[in-house]
Amino acid sequence: MSVTESTAGSVHRFPLSLQQEFLSLVDHGDGMGPFGPMYTIVGGWRLLGELDVNALQGALDDLVARHEALRTRIVVNDGDLHQAVFLPSSADLVIRDIPDAADRERAAEEFLNDVEAEEFPFDEMPRVRLILGRFDDRDAVLVLVAHHTAVDGWSAQLVIRDLTEFYGARRDQRAPDLPEVRQLHEYVAWQRENANGPAVVAARKFWREYLDGARMVAIPTDLPRAEERSFVTGWHRFLLEAEFRTSAEELAAETKSTVFMVLLAAYLVYLREKTGETDLVVPTFTPGRTPAWIQNTVSSFYNFVPLRFDIAECVGIREVIAQVRASCLRAYAHELPFMQIIEEAPNLMDEVSKPDSASCVFQVVQSPFMMSDEQVVGDLRITAMRRRVLSAPVGSQLPDGALWALELHHDGDIVGKIGYTADLFVEDTIASWVTELRRVLADVLVGVRQS
Repeated sequence: MSVTESTAGSVHRFPLSLQQEFLSLVDHGDGMGPFGPMYTIVGGWRLLGELDVNALQGALDDLVARHEALRTRIVVNDGDLHQAVFLPSSADLVIRDIPDAADRERAAEEFLNDVEAEEFPFDEMPRVRLILGRFDDRDAVLVLVAHHTAVDGWSAQLVIRDLTEFYGARRDQRAPDLPEVRQLHEYVAWQRENANGPAVVAARKFWREYLDGARMVAIPTDLPRAEERSFVTGWHRFLLEAEFRTSAEELAAETKSTVFMVLLAAYLVYLREKTGETDLVVPTFTPGRTPAWIQNTVSSFYNFVPLRFDIAECVGIREVIAQVRASCLRAYAHELPFMQIIEEAPNLMDEVSKPDSASCVFQVVQSPFMMSDEQVVGDLRITAMRRRVLSAPVGSQLPDGALWALELHHDGDIVGKIGYTADLFVEDTIASWVTELRRVLADVLVGVRQS
């Protein structure tokens, strides 16, 4: 591991969370892994109307003061891995001009892709920055960039919610109206205090039995793992038509499932065709927001959860959905950080660790709260850039393998992207996956609804 930093000037120190410990295990120690400059989370918002840049800078600094994780550094000193919290300091607000274009929506998305391809040094403090790209004085793109060890997808929405409220409070010269917030070190202390509690012991037993003999589904790679790797991550983006979403929603209601469960069931049918396997272990991400008092805490809490399904005897998509629903409910009731799960299933990753194979995560996102689309603050209208369709050869990094991410958009369709490590896969292969899944969706979702 290459990160070695001094804690001089820190307020206090505390251990890593179990989620961060897992990242430390998969870090490559060469500045190219989760403790490197490309493991970022990036989001974009269009700003239309009058923007007070000074108020925005003040709001950003208020944000850093509010959330401990944004001023907490992960430190390695001679193998001593810990976190150090620093006093609040001013975060960067970088202003750039965007050349005017006939299609500003496309230009805004290109700007967002360009920012995402930039490095964010792992030791940069605070661990968040804003890039403001301006077409003119009343039309801009605001890009949030943070290191992913400090901010996850849920936290990104918290950041924008709080930033918007701090901005409005400064503009209106009033106190901000925000809920109380607990801090990251409190969560780590809670996690360690409960590491051997009855609930964790029971959950460990569940995962030991649930994953007994299981291996994560291995996806063949285009290229074998080389000894020296770049870990550059490309992002292939696409849209799935509204009829797929409509069919998934109708089947979800009929089977008392969720849209995620229905789309995952279709993905399992696709995997069965692709691999010939019927005992399928597919990883996904959960927000990891347990206990409930961390709902408003900014940090990286997500859990990597392996879900197991036996679809050998399933005939038709409804039977696959029933298997998915039952397995998901059991697994979610025993959710643990992956660090603890893998201790109970040490051979789970054997197949995906081979030179010519990799894992592939499947995720469906539907922002359930806060600023998923638009807010108005004074004369300023803030709209989330959720409908991204431009692919990019370089973006926020995955530690390895590939990631399907589908998001239910308010326009009615599904916005999709696949992240892939470019030294394992080529984009033509990734594009073919989308074609194959679209065919399966048409057969097992739309076809079933219309029959």
